[in-house]
Amino acid sequence: MSNMIAGFSKLSKPEKIEWLLNTYFLDIEASRALVKQYWNTDEKLQKLHDEFIENTITNYYLPLGVAPNFLINNSLYAVPMAIEESSVVAAASKAAKFWLERGGFKTEVISTEKIGQVHFTFNGSYNKLQAFFDIVKPILIEDTSDITKNMERRGGGILDIELRDKTEQLKNYFQLHATFETLDAMGANFINSCLEQFASTLKREASNYPVFNEEEKNIDIIMSILSNYVPNCLVKAEVSCKVEDLKSKDISDPLLFATKFKQAVNIAEIEPYRAVTHNKGIMNGIDAVVLATGNDFRAVEAGVHAYASRNGTYSSLTHCTIDDGIFKFWIEIPLALGTVGGLTSLHPLVKFSLEMLQNPTAKKLMQIVAVAGLAQNFAAVKSLTTTGIQQGHMKMHLMNILNQFEATDYEKSKLIEYFKSNVVTHSAVVEAIKNLRN
Repeated sequence: MSNMIAGFSKLSKPEKIEWLLNTYFLDIEASRALVKQYWNTDEKLQKLHDEFIENTITNYYLPLGVAPNFLINNSLYAVPMAIEESSVVAAASKAAKFWLERGGFKTEVISTEKIGQVHFTFNGSYNKLQAFFDIVKPILIEDTSDITKNMERRGGGILDIELRDKTEQLKNYFQLHATFETLDAMGANFINSCLEQFASTLKREASNYPVFNEEEKNIDIIMSILSNYVPNCLVKAEVSCKVEDLKSKDISDPLLFATKFKQAVNIAEIEPYRAVTHNKGIMNGIDAVVLATGNDFRAVEAGVHAYASRNGTYSSLTHCTIDDGIFKFWIEIPLALGTVGGLTSLHPLVKFSLEMLQNPTAKKLMQIVAVAGLAQNFAAVKSLTTTGIQQGHMKMHLMNILNQFEATDYEKSKLIEYFKSNVVTHSAVVEAIKNLRN
């Protein structure tokens, strides 16, 4: 326990850094230099970054790449992607170009409903609680009018509030299940503020409800919080073309390709071990755009994977058919995104990314993000069912290996040329570096 520290958050940034360096690092000077190396030289910008979270010591950079040539509903986009995994941006770009020549991506927003819940316990008759709720529901909405007025002015607000009986799963457990429309805002703060007011009003009105006995009046609020599971905030993206139009330089037999591709998707629909990896590839594309546009990729991940399990078994998020000579591949996915508020107005590169996307509405961003996931999945399944995933992945990984060994520009150019016709493995690259240096 000798490393314990009290009041760490109250220390200045330099004091935090010095405590960390002196407590946990052997080469203090090198570690101090590394921390400072990643500071922004613009003090105002660095201060902005420091205040995004608590206990900031430095910045942790991810590459921001661009995947061009995305034709979405007949409009062209260059899509920003913040991600560290090699081959993701290349795969998305390749898929975008493939479908650019075949009509592009078609998308539609199916619904934009978001959810929040007040979780509480009530020790009494459900019928009495339901009768009370019917009376108190308009009061719940009225008491949030100060919170909702600006959102309502723009066309959003509270859509509905339901009382849900969950006592079969947990004794005395009930919910206020509320639905919201938050327009271009992700809406987390708006939803949570409404929910906390619902909870306060519910408890106040119950304590004054004459039909309740003393125990029933004592409603116990457990918590009030939005849900990141948004099965009614849905977007669909698809591609389709004649099977023969799938022919390209690496697809010589379009029908064979389409058949194997569909089989691969069908396997992911029924086999959870495959579905997890299949969907992870989809999220490579989705998370990269979500992160680049300042949205919450952890919330998106949680909601998406819950949706993939909605029928009782974890399954593929994408689907494929071949009917009457038409190949069709699509994704339907829940995405709660925002283009105003949060980091969207603070982080300079988030603003840059949104401008790159022509400053989309939340609905438009949902469609772009869904397309990124579909494109990523198409590229992955195409590789798996043709050349295999490792050929392309390891060629992209080659640069990481070369950088690990601090290869010079000359060495990189020679080795990249060499591995155009040789299999890339870690040991093969190490041996090639040694041979070149000898």
